[in-house]
Amino acid sequence: MSHVFPRHTKIIPPVAVKGEGIYIFDSNGNKYLDGSGGAAVSCLGHSDPDVIAAIKKQVDQLAFAHTGFLSSEPAESLADRLIAHAPEGIERVYFVSGGSEAVESALKLARQYMIETGQPQRTRFISRRQSYHGNTLGALGTGGNEWRREPFAPVMVSASHISPCYEYRLRRDDETQEDYGLRAANELEAELLRQGPENVIGFIAEPVVGATAGAVPAVPGYFKRIREICDQYGILLILDEVMCGMGRTGTLFACEQDGISPDMITIAKGLGAGYQPIGAMLCSGKIYKAIENGSGFFQHGHTYVGHPTACAAADAVVKKLTDGGLAARSAQMGEKLMTALTDAFGQHPQIGDIRGRGMFRGLEIVEDRETKAPFAPEKGIAAKLKKHAFANGLICYPMGGTIDGRQGDHVMLAPPFIITDDQIDELVAKLSKSIAEVI
Repeated sequence: MSHVFPRHTKIIPPVAVKGEGIYIFDSNGNKYLDGSGGAAVSCLGHSDPDVIAAIKKQVDQLAFAHTGFLSSEPAESLADRLIAHAPEGIERVYFVSGGSEAVESALKLARQYMIETGQPQRTRFISRRQSYHGNTLGALGTGGNEWRREPFAPVMVSASHISPCYEYRLRRDDETQEDYGLRAANELEAELLRQGPENVIGFIAEPVVGATAGAVPAVPGYFKRIREICDQYGILLILDEVMCGMGRTGTLFACEQDGISPDMITIAKGLGAGYQPIGAMLCSGKIYKAIENGSGFFQHGHTYVGHPTACAAADAVVKKLTDGGLAARSAQMGEKLMTALTDAFGQHPQIGDIRGRGMFRGLEIVEDRETKAPFAPEKGIAAKLKKHAFANGLICYPMGGTIDGRQGDHVMLAPPFIITDDQIDELVAKLSKSIAEVI
């Protein structure tokens, strides 16, 4: 009998024993193509020798040093590497152990920034429906995933929410992409005026929405208008790139493709590529200077902030993403994946939309392609697809509640950037078989 507390007490997973390239093997000898990188984590695959060597070297030298007393060489090196490639104005990095911690750090720093700059009345955040920013109470309350939020709503501080930028469902037939993007972004201004802009700290959003909606990118111009609104009303723009960042969408930071610089960025998942638990919150020089010239103390912290071994692993990962060209490979192979998905499912009667950027793709599953009507939630399409795909040797990321937290289904794909042409064909063939079995 296992004493591990599993994610679902009625579904006991097999035991993973080995990772090799884009494959994972379990103790029963089964082989799985990791078509979603776990949860968009394993960008380098499961046996990268350079990252493994970096971890071993660091453990031999110094495994841990608490940042209440000391910094470390890996943390300094990783911070330098990230800032060298970060959007303009981003100057500081705060390391944590995962995505939820990164978002919590951003929310708390944003609030403290307002206090330090003499704006203590600013206490509210705005985000988008069908967003997901993490599972801790602050991150969960800020996010817009109703299914995850509902049980904990009485004990969390909530943000207000505007519509997502969700072209497939929300763009009108008479609108261009740009027109729709402007209309969607202007909801932020309307909500700011409703709340009183002087009461709002910031707006948080994913440049490409991940698990909740299935790799939904913003349309051209959307985030440029969002940036204008934030500047106009003095609120902070926080971009959550925990899932879509670190090369996943074809550039190291996803927001590079939207042509903007935020005030804060949160990253995790691909930052450590699964080799060590790590996340980070990056902030602008302006925000850092407000703390530096004020109290000097960020009233926050975790035991494993700046963990040397985790930072050493992540430094090796980011070096491979940048100098090693793997972020660029994500863009290149992502186009090949999109072509293969379009060839296989472009005319499929139950696939309504194929979307995403780079190695971050989503397929929205519908009952009627013409009307975009979803399957009834009671049919449990996403759960069945996950089960069938796993039985067929494919790990992918199906989810329900795509449209509003209850209705709609999608499957998300986020394979390692090292995937080959033949392995893309294998992924698509296994996905096609699984969808055929479910629908």
